[in-house]
Amino acid sequence: MITLPTYDDVVAAAGRIEGYAHKTPVMQSSILNRELGAEVFFKCENLQRMGAFKFRGAFNALSLLDESQRKRGVIAFSSGNHAQGIALAASLLGIPATIVMPLDAPKAKRAATEGYGAKVVEYDRYNQSREDITRELADKFGYTIVPAYDYAPVIVGQGTAAKELIEEVGELDAMFVPLGGGGLLAGCALATRALSPACKIYGVEPQAGNDGQQSFRSGSIVKISTPKTIADGAQTPSLGQINFSIIQRDVSDIYTATDEQLVESMAFFASRMKLIVEPTGCLGLAAVRANTDSLRGKRIGIIISGGNVDLDNYSRLLAKFASQKD
Repeated sequence: MITLPTYDDVVAAAGRIEGYAHKTPVMQSSILNRELGAEVFFKCENLQRMGAFKFRGAFNALSLLDESQRKRGVIAFSSGNHAQGIALAASLLGIPATIVMPLDAPKAKRAATEGYGAKVVEYDRYNQSREDITRELADKFGYTIVPAYDYAPVIVGQGTAAKELIEEVGELDAMFVPLGGGGLLAGCALATRALSPACKIYGVEPQAGNDGQQSFRSGSIVKISTPKTIADGAQTPSLGQINFSIIQRDVSDIYTATDEQLVESMAFFASRMKLIVEPTGCLGLAAVRANTDSLRGKRIGIIISGGNVDLDNYSRLLAKFASQKD
């Protein structure tokens, strides 16, 4: 039987990351509030250190390692944000880090990962198993594996984002959280259930990769092929087991968003709020704008998970969106 982390673990994680992780700002858009007839609060993890919420869980997890583990080093697999989180946290704590990264990872994410001092090992996400590669290297060199999402220290570290949001703005009626492997959603669910018990919690994933939605509605984990979507931070084939147990218990439902809706949300953030948000970070806003009728008069929290996007691709997506609007 799996022992699930608790809100007390989120509180402990908040103490460990204090002074290292940014307490990111909470922003609002008066235009969006009028459009929805609601009050929306954005937790801007795109302004977190290394540009995403992943730093929270990474630093919490690495800070728990003993001296022997720190000396041998850590290894993780990631398409980008967990990679950068581990790389930066490891750099701050003096721990060697190796990251297994897909060949098609955004250039900006790889460059930042290497810039923080981590060694990158490439793989083909569509034909190779990142798990197998990671285990082989860990066995060979004695590295400690730090999973991206199905790992209690990472989960509770991510949950500190929702903790900060609710402590700043008060209780909410609904919380929308991007969903890939489920670490952010599970962690935010722990914090939200404790601090705003009546709040409905929603995960949002790419429509092309709705394994979380299928899993939630069927009652068991569904595994899919790596989805093809611009939301590279949510290109996971399945939910983690720990995460799924928390999601089943605490989450109200799981929505999806199309790539087109994500680009539209990127454009909104850029033009109306002057924020650079990566496609995965737009999942919450996309779902809220698609479900306005049920949210009127509500107080809504949205986690913007990150802002690490290749600028050439970002410009191309927004230019294409603008041309379609003309």
